[in-house]
Amino acid sequence: MKFSKLPLALACAGLVAASLAYAKEQAPTSVYSGLKLRNLGAAHTSGRISDLAIVPGKPHHYYVGVASGGVWKTENAGTTFTPIFDNYGSYAVGVIELDPNNPQVLWVGTGENNSQRSVAAGDGVYKSTDGGKTFTHMGLKNSGHISQILIDPRDSNVVYVAAQGPLWSDGGDRGLYKSSDGGKNWTRILEIDKYTGINEVVFNADNPDELIASSYQRRRHVWTLINGGPGSAIHKTTDAGKTWRKLSGGLPASELGRIGLAAAPSAPQTVYAIIEGNDKDKGIYRSDNFGESWHKRSGYMTTSPQYYNEIMVGPKDPDRLFVMDTFSKVSLDGGKTLTPLSFKARHVDDHALWVNPEHPNHIRIGGDGGIYESFDNGQHWNHLRNLPLTQFYRIAADNDLPFYN
Repeated sequence: MKFSKLPLALACAGLVAASLAYAKEQAPTSVYSGLKLRNLGAAHTSGRISDLAIVPGKPHHYYVGVASGGVWKTENAGTTFTPIFDNYGSYAVGVIELDPNNPQVLWVGTGENNSQRSVAAGDGVYKSTDGGKTFTHMGLKNSGHISQILIDPRDSNVVYVAAQGPLWSDGGDRGLYKSSDGGKNWTRILEIDKYTGINEVVFNADNPDELIASSYQRRRHVWTLINGGPGSAIHKTTDAGKTWRKLSGGLPASELGRIGLAAAPSAPQTVYAIIEGNDKDKGIYRSDNFGESWHKRSGYMTTSPQYYNEIMVGPKDPDRLFVMDTFSKVSLDGGKTLTPLSFKARHVDDHALWVNPEHPNHIRIGGDGGIYESFDNGQHWNHLRNLPLTQFYRIAADNDLPFYN
């Protein structure tokens, strides 16, 4: 006996249609009410890293400065990190510097030293004399964003602080400051104008009374960033900051933007500058007589100089130059040609770099995605995923009354 499949199929189709109609009718209460929001992030823990300070001779012991997360310390090569700056006046850190004569003395310059729309300001300079257990505020409260701290290797009481100044206003503690009493008192030894601060400063290792500093004119508004102007330049002193002169030999004469500086540890007369400028003048410049004359090596410029333009010279090779960028580069010929560091399984946007002076293939890099470590000259990286940081860019509010959510 044969049965037709058509009535059965029609019955099944009708049952499905009825079920869908019922589900649609009941959806607002029986389906959607069961959905709950669940936290899925951050997708990449850590970041933005602004600086790394490694204890000399102890690469497992170092400090991490975070653009919006204070200062962290590890004594076991990043197996664990401890926050050491949570109870002080600023969560934004621009730079960390260890006293070359006593690594228990730690200086922290607050305020992220970039001109991004998302940077946070700081409240000056802090000093620790016990390896980061406690900090004392040492002044320059209105500096806004500190980008470099230098300590005279001959005298730990002599400290230089490069302050970019407030980003969203003029004035403030803006310029290059010097203390001769360990930070108790400060004198502004290089002042340009109310819109121009000091970006970076480097010593002549053979004679620390010789310094080169880059000034940086910038001002952010809600609608734009004025990044550069006649105030941006490179300056030199030969008397520890008593007098300065603007350098020119081989440098662009046009208006400039942010200028990054780096001195070669193995060749004290060699200094590099990465200069933001017009299409003709921008690029990497080098001096082999501590700034007296410069020659352009290439026209390379970072993707966003107000956010990058930090460079570093390898500890043993004056021709090995690293450039922080969205995709950071390395040069082995003094900035003439640059090749990207590997980004396989690594976040972009780098802001800090350390090369082990005893083992130059050992590199640590820090940026928007946290800290990465390489033991093969940047070919492969290990992400230190246990630094519990993230950075918030936006807050959204509704129109509820009497108070928004």
